Amino acid sequence: MSEKIIWGPGARFLFLAASAVVVVAGLRAAAPILLPFSLALFLAILSLPIMFALQRKGVPTPIAILVAVLIDLAVLGVLVLLVTQSVTDFQERLPQYVRRFQNLYAAWIENLQDRGIPAGEFLSTELISVSAILDFAGGTLTRIAAFLSNAFLVILVMVFILAEASVFPQKFRAVLGQGDNQDVSRFAKITGEVQEYLVIKTLVSVATGLSIGLWAWIMGLDFPILLGLIGFLLNYVPTIGSILAAIPAMLLAVIQTGSLGLVAVVALGYGGINLIFGNLIEPQLLGRRLGLSTLVVILSLLFWAWVWGPVGALLAVPLTMVVKIGLENTQDLRWIALLLDKEPPPQAEAAGPASIDTDEGV
Repeated sequence: MSEKIIWGPGARFLFLAASAVVVVAGLRAAAPILLPFSLALFLAILSLPIMFALQRKGVPTPIAILVAVLIDLAVLGVLVLLVTQSVTDFQERLPQYVRRFQNLYAAWIENLQDRGIPAGEFLSTELISVSAILDFAGGTLTRIAAFLSNAFLVILVMVFILAEASVFPQKFRAVLGQGDNQDVSRFAKITGEVQEYLVIKTLVSVATGLSIGLWAWIMGLDFPILLGLIGFLLNYVPTIGSILAAIPAMLLAVIQTGSLGLVAVVALGYGGINLIFGNLIEPQLLGRRLGLSTLVVILSLLFWAWVWGPVGALLAVPLTMVVKIGLENTQDLRWIALLLDKEPPPQAEAAGPASIDTDEGV
């Protein structure tokens, strides 16, 4: 006679923790497969509105998929061409930039020594390694070449995802049964919210990148296109992304002119762009519910960078948002989504500390 095993809270916690370890280990081990699939999935989600719009106008599904893929290829081709050309030009000018920076650094140390501060005993121009900087630039080109080698696989997977997107809802209903519409509607809601987040985030990132590139061009900085592309990519990382995007522009301002005033103006421009798009426009479009706390953003950045490397760091916030949206639409796991949110739920915020039952009459 078998007895029913009742698990306590501690046992359930250990089981969930062990399951999480297994899942994370699987994510790291399957990175060569899951990373291209994740990129293809995000591109497919961004391409779905184009494909569905063409289908509503009577365009056959194969042609609609072809048009969406061609648009993606055109955009990606332009981006890769701009990045490759900009990085190549930057690598050619890098030795000149290093010499300028070393001269400014030496002049700064000499100025400190003239004021009686023995900076030369602790700081030296040898701290700046030209070979290390050149190796970093070469590594950047290598990573771009690796991305190009995987681009065909990403596009191929994206094509099949788009082809399945039009028939997958019918398959999902057939698996769940015609009478069970609750899971179908929940899946449709999750898909719609993920698509809404990625589309809005991408449009805001494009506007941010264009604004940064225009500001860099107005300030007379070299490589405004490259700076705009950096701003576009790092805008997917809230809070710290704008800070990281401003560092290359500030360094270029120092190297080109040696003026701290120009550095301050460039920093103010970046801060204004981030204030307008990151703190005003984007929250209005996404709403409060599609936000993450700053601590969760930093932890997700570290986690996905550890799991999938630099590309994982770039996709950290979109991946975490996908997980959060899925948790919000799962009844027994909704409390985890509340912990990931940047603000408390309206009910808890309205109730406040006064809602705690003190049992004064006991």
